[in-house]
Amino acid sequence: MNTEKTKIKVLLVDDQPLFVHSLAQVIQHRADDIEIIGIESDGRDAVAAVERQEIDIIIMDIKMPIMNGVEATRRITTIDPQIRIMMLTTFDEDAYVVEALQYGAKGYLLKTILPEEVITAIRALYAGINQISPSIITRLTEKLRLPADSPLITSGTVRTAALPAWFIALTRLEKEILEQVVQGLSNKEIASLLNLAEQTVKNYLTNIYGKMAVHKRSQLVLKYMEDHIAEYR
Repeated sequence: MNTEKTKIKVLLVDDQPLFVHSLAQVIQHRADDIEIIGIESDGRDAVAAVERQEIDIIIMDIKMPIMNGVEATRRITTIDPQIRIMMLTTFDEDAYVVEALQYGAKGYLLKTILPEEVITAIRALYAGINQISPSIITRLTEKLRLPADSPLITSGTVRTAALPAWFIALTRLEKEILEQVVQGLSNKEIASLLNLAEQTVKNYLTNIYGKMAVHKRSQLVLKYMEDHIAEYR
């Protein structure tokens, strides 16, 4: 009987060779459950890769020659909507975020995050949990509270009403801690990641529990999923 564990098949798409190859090496060395099945340098080649091989997750840059990540996302989700695409970029501009998410991207992280966070995000995406940087969540939350006729709001953008009051009430740091809890990190790991004392993380969690009207971690994660916070885009 074949007991070999199925690996998560990941395609990396970025036009910066040093960055993308370094990321591939880090992932391969630190995550034995993830397989980098290819590296492409533009969106057009990413679309071609989808047509010729099985892929679970694509990590893709926004700004690339020939075809950018947003257009590639639109085409890929048309070909295979089961593929989960995570945008990984230095650009956190609203227009790119909204457009990529509207076309079906399931995650949007900045390149400033640690390699371990990329690995965690890949595993979470594979498990069906969408990923978005806390800083981007905060920016989109503020944008979604603008008047409906604001030029920053495009057709199809989710309205403020889609966001529960408890989420809007959270501070930026509380949102960041919430995201890490949902991704399965312990208080100790969150404290290390955010350069906080473990007791401080516990104190923030108490505040988060109060705003969410929950009493334990499992309830927090369930409410997060039931209110579709990772999918409000």
